Amino acid sequence: MGDAKTRISTDLQLNIDRYQRLFTDCADIKMRRMALGQNKSRECFIAYIEVSVSNMLLETTALGRALAYLGEAPDEEVNSVLDKNAMGISDVTPFLYVEDAAQGMLTGDAILFVDGYDKALKIADKGYPGAAIKEPDSEKSIRGSREGFTDSIKMNTALIRKRLRSTRVRVKELEQGVRSHTKVDMVYMQDLANPMVLEEIQKRLEAYEIDGVLDSGVIEQLAERKWYSPFPQFQTTQRPDRAALAVMEGRVVVLSDNSPVALILPTDFNSFIKTSDDYYNRFEEATFARILRYFAVFFSMALPGLYLAVTNFHTQILPTPLLLSFWEARIGVPFPAALEVILMELSFELLREAGVRLPGAMGNTIGIVGGLIIGQAAVDANIVSPIVVIVVAFTALCSFSIPNEEFAFSFRILKFFLIIMSAWLGFFGLLVGLLVILIHLSRLKSFGIPYLMPFVGADLSGYEDERDSIWRAPFRRLTHRPIYANEKERVKLKRK
Repeated sequence: MGDAKTRISTDLQLNIDRYQRLFTDCADIKMRRMALGQNKSRECFIAYIEVSVSNMLLETTALGRALAYLGEAPDEEVNSVLDKNAMGISDVTPFLYVEDAAQGMLTGDAILFVDGYDKALKIADKGYPGAAIKEPDSEKSIRGSREGFTDSIKMNTALIRKRLRSTRVRVKELEQGVRSHTKVDMVYMQDLANPMVLEEIQKRLEAYEIDGVLDSGVIEQLAERKWYSPFPQFQTTQRPDRAALAVMEGRVVVLSDNSPVALILPTDFNSFIKTSDDYYNRFEEATFARILRYFAVFFSMALPGLYLAVTNFHTQILPTPLLLSFWEARIGVPFPAALEVILMELSFELLREAGVRLPGAMGNTIGIVGGLIIGQAAVDANIVSPIVVIVVAFTALCSFSIPNEEFAFSFRILKFFLIIMSAWLGFFGLLVGLLVILIHLSRLKSFGIPYLMPFVGADLSGYEDERDSIWRAPFRRLTHRPIYANEKERVKLKRK
């Protein structure tokens, strides 16, 4: 990192020799000489990555137009044409050093050296190949945009700007990775974002020096303050409309090149339960869906432990017919109830992992068919009781109902903690386990915002955030932005 940089010379051959030394044994780097000017007396040198540049003679491309223009310019005017960008190409970047020019080429653009000119020019072309815009698999939309983020950071920022056509939207570019030189963008609304939060985010992003950043998940793990917590302190999304909504709330969206997953921060517990559809549908539908999701959050974590606490320690709370039904179902099962639940939970987790890793339709098939076959076979073999299969299946169904996959994974882990506590101490163990989780959540913050907002600290926002929590008030009542926004810009809706 501390190596001295080499200044670009007016001697073309010297520049070529220096540039070629940087890319020795690089078969994918294409380099070629050409002649410019009316008399073809000005030599130039073009370098690019093989798949990132289209036909250089095609005048529909930026590089093709530039070469065609320079090919007809008078020899003595080539330098002034380059200085003034008389070609009229929007994305032309001059470099003073060979190393900077090489780095510019590695973004997927072409680099042009001209004899007698002491700068190198980066001229944008088609760039690296990438996936087209499509609907994200992990965040299905019932009503709203079907577009999802891609692997290109430039495309992703454009998708946000497409929805927020405001001059107040800011895109601050950073570079992460000593060797990968990955571009990282912070997208925010200038007048809405809290300056202290912006400063803290940038401070954390620049706190580490790392070889390479290949996905936004690396940034997330390095920037988390309480890294040991099972709960994510960054919200993730693959939907541009969700990211745009977060920007309008005063939050910051962090995009990483080569990653279709954006990070939204700060965040809180309630934000993970919300979906974009909640704001596109009527308040009755959105409120009902949120209540279901909150129940799903609780049962995905606590239902197996609750079953063990009732059947092993507190059978008196069950009606006698139901208790006898449980007892008959367990006749012949050789394992204790706790081991039975743990075995089935592990089996379903393995099926879920196998379904994710297997390709296409085969993955969906193994999840459904495998669960049915293994569950039925285990019951027929008297390895587990039918009620345990029902409990485990319902728990899995609840975890699938949580909108954010990383957030859902937290409860999948905590589920085993509560199973152990309930098998050990019954209801008392279950309550102690839930209390430990609640205390941890109450101490957790995301860039200064309490994780349990608006259930704690509701007075900080004048109790306005409670209108968009478990229940979603009618849209005309959602007049204020959440607590993330600058205090002077809290009002977002008012009657004319």
